[in-house]
Parts: sequence; C-alpha cells; structure tokens
Amino acid sequence: MATDLLTTLSETPGYLLRRVYVHLTADALRDGPDSRDFVVLDALADQDATSQAELAERLGINRTIMVKLVDRLQEAGYVTRTRNPANRRSYVLSLTDDGRRALADMRRAVSDRDARITAPLTPAERQWLNRLLGRLLPDPEQPAVRSTEYLVVQAHHRLRRSGEALLAEVGLRTRHFTPLAALDRLAPCPQQHLARAMNVTEPAAAQVVDELVQAGLVVRGQDPHDRRRYALDLTDLGRKRLAFVREVIESLRAEIVDVLGPEGERDLRALLAKLLPDVTGPR
Repeated sequence: MATDLLTTLSETPGYLLRRVYVHLTADALRDGPDSRDFVVLDALADQDATSQAELAERLGINRTIMVKLVDRLQEAGYVTRTRNPANRRSYVLSLTDDGRRALADMRRAVSDRDARITAPLTPAERQWLNRLLGRLLPDPEQPAVRSTEYLVVQAHHRLRRSGEALLAEVGLRTRHFTPLAALDRLAPCPQQHLARAMNVTEPAAAQVVDELVQAGLVVRGQDPHDRRRYALDLTDLGRKRLAFVREVIESLRAEIVDVLGPEGERDLRALLAKLLPDVTGPR
C-alpha cells in the first residue's frame, strides 16, 4: 500500500528545505526594514517575479506590505516594474544593477543572523550542512559569502526550478504540492482545516486554492457540517494529477540523492530538521 502522499511529502529534503527557507525569511523580516529589503532583492536575484502578488505568496509576505516594499525599492533604483505581457493588469518585477550591488552589501550583514539561525547546530554540523547545501547550488562558482542562510535560499531555488520544469506540462507549480497532498488526505474539508495542514494562514491558503479551482483540480462545495462555509474537494482531474505529483516529488528527492548520495540526503534532512522550531510537519 502506497504511503500517504502528505506523509511522503513531509519526509522529503525538498519539503524540509522549503520550511527552513520560510522560517529564515520570517526571521529576516523580524529584523526590520533592511532585512525585508534583503529578502525581496534576494528573491528577485534568483528570477523575476511575474507580479507583486506572486512574489508576496512566494515569500509569505502580506500583499499590502509587499506593495510598500516594492514602492520603496523602486524609488531607490533597486527594482523595476514592467507590464506583464501575459497579464496586462500586473507588473513583472526585476532587479537592477544597483539592486544587485545593494544586495551584495546586505549579504555581509547576514552573518550575525546566520549565527542565530544555526545556534541549534554544533560547529561540525553547521560545516557539514553548508557543504551539503553547497553541493546543491546551481552555480559552480563559490559565492563571496557562504552563509547558511544564503545556501538554504539558493538550494531551495534550485529545487523549486527543477520542480517547476517537471510540473509545467500539467500547469502546476511546486506551491501546489502541499494543498493537493493535504486534500488527498482531508477532503472534503473546510478551508480552515486545509490552512492548518499547510501550516499557513487562511488567506494564504485561499490564494493557492483559487489557483487550483481555476485549473479545474479543486471544487468548492457546501460544508455539510456548516452550511455557512465551503468544503473543498478534489475533482476527478485533481485526483488524476495526484499520481503525477507523487512522481515529481520522488523525482526531486532522487535528484538530491544523485548529488549527495543516500547518506548525504539523510544527513541533510536531519540537519534541516534541527533548524526548525517545529518538526512535526503538516497535520
């Protein structure tokens, strides 16, 4: 009997890497405006954002706050907005040369936060984690600042790009992994329960559910236990997509094993789990 998809997902290094990435982003945002600027610029250094809403979702930042952040970064000359040819109502966000120079300066200030983030690790564990993450980097050149935070971010971006490429043929994104896996276990269920399983706020869950509804994978029906709210369920197409999603999840895990070996992949999962305040995974 196949393992529950949500359990399979929660035990992958890619999932743990995503959770650590979100945790580090949240920690950086608490440090103040400069850290928020760093998080946004660092994300845009990896790739342009197709819209402010997409970038806000990717980083877990409130949309209203994101608008103010981008306004300030544009005024500073670090970010540009250009009309999205695929959706004229949104703007593509790109990093300028000045933005890249500012980002390089900001990275030097990351070291203090890096020490705080990696406090649960011994020096030897931190060194080993950095080596494992470094082997996952898409760029063979060594970065000027090899902080654990930087390595986590870059390794996460590499896996996300690999996943997006595999999912493109069916119009899915890596951010759809968890909601689809959670609905496979919980559906039909209210959106509140899905948000809890995803470890996100209900508005954040609503945004990704909207995408899945538009793709014909999820349907909003009436909750039989409370007629005032919706119950989410997978459509027939959504259930068919689950097998493909499982294949992609296993493929991404195999990609890491190919690079790190079975023992390296196991060690990576264990060390990433130590950086998380809660390692119970999705419910």
